[in-house]
Amino acid sequence: MRAVVLHEFGPAENLRYESVPDPVPGPGEVRVRVRAAGVHQIETVMREGLETGPPLPGLPAIFGGEVAGVVESVGPGVDGAWTGTRVVTAHGGPGGYAELAVAGVASLHRIPAGLGDEAAVAMVVTGATAIGLLDIAGLTPGDVVLVTSAAGGIGRLVVQFAHRLGATVIGAAGGPAKTAAVRGLGADIAVDYNLPQWADTVRETLGGRGVTVVLDGVEGDKGPAAFGLLARGGRYITIGASSGQEFRPGEAELKERGVSFTDALALLLAGQDAAADEARALAEAAAATLVPSFQTFPLSQAAQAHAALQRRATTGKVVLVPDGRG
Repeated sequence: MRAVVLHEFGPAENLRYESVPDPVPGPGEVRVRVRAAGVHQIETVMREGLETGPPLPGLPAIFGGEVAGVVESVGPGVDGAWTGTRVVTAHGGPGGYAELAVAGVASLHRIPAGLGDEAAVAMVVTGATAIGLLDIAGLTPGDVVLVTSAAGGIGRLVVQFAHRLGATVIGAAGGPAKTAAVRGLGADIAVDYNLPQWADTVRETLGGRGVTVVLDGVEGDKGPAAFGLLARGGRYITIGASSGQEFRPGEAELKERGVSFTDALALLLAGQDAAADEARALAEAAAATLVPSFQTFPLSQAAQAHAALQRRATTGKVVLVPDGRG
């Protein structure tokens, strides 16, 4: 089969598209003909050889745990009825950046009818994460919600959810195209946070109303401006750090302003019922109550996908598809 292999930690161009042996499903496993594979931000960090959470893989390595496709064969102890079934999993191995991948049968979800492979792989982790984060955030119709990284995979789902709930939604993203996309998702206010006065624009547009909840998916140098928009008694909730840098408000300032701080992503990772949230996310997408956005790259262009993701030049979930499909 063809796969994308990392032989040496380093820049995106170290990802090589080459021929490797087909994986063989072991006991309790299936082999999937991959039709879509998700690319995760953390994989770009691991590719560089930086340890920021998950242990680094042994080399050579094939990244990609998020896989959608069709079960091609089954290993010992697995019901043969799985063969031919469209499935998605967050636990593909040896890696989803390939034409074939193996996964434990217990990790599989059947893809609901009418849901495409790209959408399924976009929801199985990104959608499940968004649902878990929203459970922690506990938004209400009366909230004024600022979502940063609103054009990202999680951010787009959060904007949709908050809009459907009836909250006032402010979406902040980078560049005119992304802000236009956020506005199309239902954001009442869409701002370009690459402009120096973006926070002032939000204040003026709100006309005296304060932000009650910040869902910050960027942090870094955007964090202080987002935090500054919170009204007294508001909630600052981090849901990721696409900038690669954390922002943590000081305890004294939190107390002085009566603002709470929650690292929702850390809470989620510590206690998420992942399988349940994955199933919920797929059901929401199948019902079109949450619509994932994704940007596809051919499998052979995984290096370009990594580079674009690190430049923050992508919109929605980054998904690899077999060459010739997209």
